[in-house]
Amino acid sequence: MTNRAEAASLPGLRLFLDTADRAAWARWLPTGLFHGVTTNPTILERSGLKSTIPVLTEVVRELLHYPIVEVQAQCWGTECARLVDTGRALAAIDPRVVVKVPVTFEGVRAVTALHGFGIRTTLTAVYAAHQALTAAAAGSDYAAPYFGRIGDSGKDAFVVLTKMQQVLATSGRHTRLLVASIRTADDLAELAAAGMNTFTFGPKIAEELFADPLTTEAAAAFERAALG
Repeated sequence: MTNRAEAASLPGLRLFLDTADRAAWARWLPTGLFHGVTTNPTILERSGLKSTIPVLTEVVRELLHYPIVEVQAQCWGTECARLVDTGRALAAIDPRVVVKVPVTFEGVRAVTALHGFGIRTTLTAVYAAHQALTAAAAGSDYAAPYFGRIGDSGKDAFVVLTKMQQVLATSGRHTRLLVASIRTADDLAELAAAGMNTFTFGPKIAEELFADPLTTEAAAAFERAALG
């Protein structure tokens, strides 16, 4: 089981499945494509789940029966003390839990406190390059920008995320850019071609990873040939 320092040093691609849908877990997690699963209170609510420690304990334990490395769960509270309390309770479920915290003033204070307990963190709801710098300065394991929502706001999301990636690359810290709110598999490929390697996305994008009519046609031709 990796500790915080070991996990931070691991290189390479990481894909996360962004859902609390148990049917999606059962379909996608056994493939071995995913480093982990990300959740937040909104995602839990969509699946009829409450953000409580008993509920998240059940969620985490169920997820860790699959071949994944991490589960990211978001703490709650508007003040540092409450964020730390709920974050510690989440981390106590299993060492493979990474605690997500919004990148607010109170959230950054909470991240610093959580690191004092050896807890890994993600600063989330990142919308600007200077927030990626803040996440690196705080020593967060991940900074999670919302690619699609940045584009919805009228900004060039690709340019914004490229700048975030450059900020982290020159920061001297281990913080990874965990790109969220991805709308298409083509966006995923374009971001990866620009050097980003850590992404979270829902079942729709997972389906798109295999969706190409030429591949489907070729696979059918192979099967016809095999059956003679």
